[in-house]
Amino acid sequence: QVQLVESGGGLVQAGGSLRLSCAASGRTFSIYVMAWFRQAPGKEREFVAAFRWSTRYTTIADSVRGRFTISRDNTENTVYLQMNSLKPEDTAVYYCAAGSTAVSAPRARSTYDYWGQGTLVTVSS
Repeated sequence: QVQLVESGGGLVQAGGSLRLSCAASGRTFSIYVMAWFRQAPGKEREFVAAFRWSTRYTTIADSVRGRFTISRDNTENTVYLQMNSLKPEDTAVYYCAAGSTAVSAPRARSTYDYWGQGTLVTVSS
């Protein structure tokens, strides 16, 4: 089992920045890929960014490319999502996810076996 704990959410004005953290514990050696998804009220959960641990390959959703960056701290088994130039439409609950299978679809929800509890990001206009 892998446990994921997110932190760093909050209220920020449009144009501001936040950094989300996701700390992984447990069988972290089994993790192949980690990602961030988000879910706005009344909408489906959508992919934001993913990071493959072994290759350090990253992929970012078009809606946040150029504003958001995903990275990893190897020593702490922590993945970060740096969010800059935030917009009101970025308001959502952000979820961290981890997958233990070497699949080629890092943007698909079905890739991920473990999910965090979510952290709320609210961007005011």
